[in-house]
Amino acid sequence: MHQYRSVFISDVHLGSADCQAGYLMDFLTHVQCETLYLVGDIVDLIAMQRRVHFPESHQAVVRKLLEIARNGTRVIYVPGNHDEFLRHFCGQTLAGIELRQKAIHTTADGRRFVVCHGDQFDQVVRCSPLMLLVGDRAHGLLLRLNRWFNAWRRVRRKPYWSLAAWIKTRIGKARSFIRRFELAALTAAERGHYDGFICGHIHSAGFLRSEEGLYCNDGDWVEHCTALVERQDGKLEILHWSEQPRVIHQEPAVPSPEFGAGVRPVADVLSPSFIEQVNAAPK
Repeated sequence: MHQYRSVFISDVHLGSADCQAGYLMDFLTHVQCETLYLVGDIVDLIAMQRRVHFPESHQAVVRKLLEIARNGTRVIYVPGNHDEFLRHFCGQTLAGIELRQKAIHTTADGRRFVVCHGDQFDQVVRCSPLMLLVGDRAHGLLLRLNRWFNAWRRVRRKPYWSLAAWIKTRIGKARSFIRRFELAALTAAERGHYDGFICGHIHSAGFLRSEEGLYCNDGDWVEHCTALVERQDGKLEILHWSEQPRVIHQEPAVPSPEFGAGVRPVADVLSPSFIEQVNAAPK
């Protein structure tokens, strides 16, 4: 059993054919924590409007999350854009799970992080979500190819490997969007006098450190099968969980080189009203 102080997962997309529910169930079975954050798009209500796909493996994940909450783990659900309907219930506790518009997480070493899904920044970076960069249909094709490719790998007894993620890293516009998104979230947290920002939404797990803050993205359970975890000492790591679970990123100790020489590559001007909206007291 892997023990952590806090765990952050997002972009599970239960209800869609691309959800890696089996790997997530294995993760939830072998990981324990004091606080579990569900950082949006846990259930894909948009996909379910087109076609209901909720097999037993998806139902098992829901039952497991409810069991975790019953057994004493604090579970905080911050809805995203694909489960936006649940934002109507923020401020309430349902079946032991607290629903919040956003949360403030304090690590064991005293750092304060804003936690929200991240779709708020689509308007700031002036771009649709990452999947729209290659088009809805093309992205759907990528995910189907990913399913078929990994089915073939399982037959050959090879571990999971994301073909879709590999292809998207080769798209220049996708890389540019990710960096603009990271900078916008990090800048918002810094201007709100927080130590960093934790989110999902763009299906790209990773860290970005500046002189004043730390951006963290927990990734997804569609393409990457990743989670952000906080160790007992407050340090943050990103786990990949499939046949060969492993730490793939640790929070950087020093700022990224692009922040050197006193130069701050601000991607967009964030209005005071937007900063206030992002950093408003959670409910």
